[in-house]
Amino acid sequence: MTNPLEMQPLALAFIGDAVYEQYIREYIIGLGYRTINEMHKQAIKYVKAASQAAAVKALSDELNDIEKSVVRRGRNAHPHTVPKNANITDYRYATALEALIGYLYLSKQTKRLNHIMKRTTEIINEQ
Repeated sequence: MTNPLEMQPLALAFIGDAVYEQYIREYIIGLGYRTINEMHKQAIKYVKAASQAAAVKALSDELNDIEKSVVRRGRNAHPHTVPKNANITDYRYATALEALIGYLYLSKQTKRLNHIMKRTTEIINEQ
């Protein structure tokens, strides 16, 4: 497998998005919501670009130099499309968070990944 630090940031974000989505779904189920509609409404709060952008900005002081580099590369990547309900700045920061998650996942830094995911949900809950 390719060294995650050598991968394109959008590739890291691609896998990071899937890892983040699964984590959030498991987190929501753990909160005890009973209907799919309730779970979906809660999930939106965590997966929207504005929330992810706020989380990665708040995490910046907690990141090491390599993680900051991955975030910077993810933020500066040029996605071909931007969802209509997100502004470009938030979307780029959301991509940065997903790239970080992808990097941690692919480099098998499970403990660090779990810490970042936990902090992300805490930050979003505080909003």
